[in-house]
Amino acid sequence: MAKKKEISIEKKLRALYDLQLIDSRIDEIKNLRGELPLEVEDLENEIAGLNTKFEKVKAEVQENEQGITDQKQTIETAKELLKKYEEKLKNVRNNREYNSIVKEQEYQDLESQLAEKKIKEFKAFIEHKQEAITSVTEKLEERNAHLKAKKEELDTILKETQKEEDLLQKKSAEFETKIEERLVTAYKRIRGSVRNGLAIVPVERGASGGSYFTIPPQIQLEILSRNKIIMDEHSGRILIDAELAKEEQIKISKIIGG
Repeated sequence: MAKKKEISIEKKLRALYDLQLIDSRIDEIKNLRGELPLEVEDLENEIAGLNTKFEKVKAEVQENEQGITDQKQTIETAKELLKKYEEKLKNVRNNREYNSIVKEQEYQDLESQLAEKKIKEFKAFIEHKQEAITSVTEKLEERNAHLKAKKEELDTILKETQKEEDLLQKKSAEFETKIEERLVTAYKRIRGSVRNGLAIVPVERGASGGSYFTIPPQIQLEILSRNKIIMDEHSGRILIDAELAKEEQIKISKIIGG
């Protein structure tokens, strides 16, 4: 049985850097959207909260309006009873009966006064809540307009970039299959822990890309030999030589049409 041919370190480095170039372009597209998706989500949550507040205040107003209706009915009832008591006073037979009717009249009069007081309180409450409704309505109009503008902005960017991102995501998945799982796992771990998601960087002017730390000459020679996967001791990134990086950038640019 023929032994499976071992992929050279150079080919592994090239494959990893190809994957990095594709994933970096995906990052650029996502950065182009910036905070828009989060802004849209925040606005949607704020609007949902304002709608909940609006419905709550509206329900409170309706409750107080019903309270006014109930108190007006109390006043009408009291008026009707007072008329009846006036009629009864014309036919009283003794002081006891007279005093009893007068007390009922006083009670109904107090009921009317209390009802009038409650109506004033309900109306004051409604007036206060109407101000809140106006304020919430204005905020809703402003936030909805803002949301519409943000959604349109996001939709425009998505239309411009979605096709490219879908292609890149597909290519990223394809390139991953060409690399052994151990290296893909290491790549993703480094990518998730470093700035800008750059897990693999070329050595430029004696230092790793994006770093000011000089790479010792002996290590630079080892990187140029492409016989070993070398990690930057300061950033933890995988290092490659600038020429290899340039070659792969040209290749991937042709593949993704960038």
